[in-house]
Amino acid sequence: MAFSSRLLSKSKQLCGSPVILQQQNAIPVRYFTKEAAPQALKGDEMLKNVFLDVKKKFETALGILRKEKITIAPEDPAAVTQYAKIMKTVREKADLFSESQRIEHTIKTRTEGIADARTYLLTLKEIRIKRGLTDELGAEAMMMDALEKVEKELKKPLMRDDKKGMAVLMAEFDKVNQKLGIRKEDLPKYEEQLELKIAKGQLEELKKDALEAMETQKKREEFKDEQMVDVKSLDIRNFL
Repeated sequence: MAFSSRLLSKSKQLCGSPVILQQQNAIPVRYFTKEAAPQALKGDEMLKNVFLDVKKKFETALGILRKEKITIAPEDPAAVTQYAKIMKTVREKADLFSESQRIEHTIKTRTEGIADARTYLLTLKEIRIKRGLTDELGAEAMMMDALEKVEKELKKPLMRDDKKGMAVLMAEFDKVNQKLGIRKEDLPKYEEQLELKIAKGQLEELKKDALEAMETQKKREEFKDEQMVDVKSLDIRNFL
């Protein structure tokens, strides 16, 4: 059970793909809310419901992990793929977000209420940086250039409720995606790549923890053996 719990705790963002975040700017964000907004509840009742929900998901995840055989070998692509599949099953059964879904959810909640396109893009950049994602392709700069072009034509800041202006911007973003070789139909592949990178990173963390635990246990056993030898070497006559 301790190992299963450790697996669940490895939710640190690791080496994310830049493409996933870039997709949000050219493709409408999909919403992953699986339940309707809860009715207003008293504080204690709301906390109780949250606790029970988290407890249920945790127990569901543990139940799956207890039955699965996980090979802690981040250097083995097959082991990484198998681990990613197991964690995907955990997420589906326990009703949890995948990393790409979590990013989309963050974008939705953080950008809700932002009126202008420039602040929206700057907020996306802030989210990317905070989540440790990299923009190796330089997509952000290209999208900002596209916005500059559209606003220059409009001769005013582009607002998100300006349907005509936003349509022009989206057309520019499509050009950016085309230059970068990003296609909407490839989104599942990008999500899979992200999950594999995260799975590999988590296995690396688990392997590191396991090796440290083994080394600590080895030192304890060596210390215990030394203590036993010292006791046996004592001459009882010295105490008489």
